[in-house]
Amino acid sequence: MIVPVVPKGVAQVDLAGGQTAEVISFLMLPKLSMLAFSSAIEPLRIANQLTGQELYRWQTITEDGGPVRCSNGVEISASTDMAGAEITDSLFVCSGVEPDTVVTDRVAGLLRHHWRLGHSVGGLCSGAYALAKAGILKGHDFTLHWENIPPFRETFPGLEPLDQLYVIDGRILTCGGGSAATDLFLSLISRRFGSGLSQAVLNMCLHPVHRAEEEAQQASRAASLGTRNRKLLRILRYMEEHIEDLFTLDELAEEFDVSRRQIERLFLAHVGVTPKQYLTDLRLTRARMLLAETDLKVADVASACGFDSSSHFSRRFRTRFGISPHRFQSTRAPT
Repeated sequence: MIVPVVPKGVAQVDLAGGQTAEVISFLMLPKLSMLAFSSAIEPLRIANQLTGQELYRWQTITEDGGPVRCSNGVEISASTDMAGAEITDSLFVCSGVEPDTVVTDRVAGLLRHHWRLGHSVGGLCSGAYALAKAGILKGHDFTLHWENIPPFRETFPGLEPLDQLYVIDGRILTCGGGSAATDLFLSLISRRFGSGLSQAVLNMCLHPVHRAEEEAQQASRAASLGTRNRKLLRILRYMEEHIEDLFTLDELAEEFDVSRRQIERLFLAHVGVTPKQYLTDLRLTRARMLLAETDLKVADVASACGFDSSSHFSRRFRTRFGISPHRFQSTRAPT
């Protein structure tokens, strides 16, 4: 059952009466991000409150109709199960950690069915996993949380997510999760009712600014390191883009027409570690992501992250994280 929610408040926005309520359905998967879900639903509640009208209605759906536990351990109750849900407008799948383990065939089938009916279908945080399994992302721009992008690429090699806050591509609506969900829904409110209402909702959320769709999810490398050294930033970008390739520091120096000693000085001055230490940590962090959210074998993960052997990789992984890669992978929830 969808219950109307029009709270009382002091702030007000004048809007012509007689508006038709849009119904937003949130399909909540186990281990979803509570932050992304609340950041999406609160702008809808505030839009109703500011105008004193039922501009939006919403329902929470789980596969069996029971409560779902978020990644932070908090349980959220559902309005209905998938079989009993009346989905008439937009359907958003809310996901979070270990997204590849929580998307069942029934979930993928529901998304595919409503996509074919002409409804808008979206994904919050790692919800793009469900959209990909439903087979509706090919040929569309989309995004998901930056932490999930590397394992997503390994799982769905034919799909390339964008590294930006949110993406509106026709009827495909996705965001990287967290507060980016607020930016996505502010855009949807603005498209339907104008910037006046969306700005008022933004102010009520204490959201400092409505960020643009194409903004990156993470701070730039220059900002995080506090440097604008173009040579160093190009080298760092090269390392990230060629993480699976085996190359030596001498080969890296030749690629950028600098001396090995100059690269070492740049890293020690601006990064605080040697180039080898930085690259190893970059590869181990990527490997940890792949082990956490894909079914790749340890040897395949080692190869995908630029290690010359699985034994070398295993030693480095244990030293860095205090656990073997096989043991770490075994802690994943069963698919």
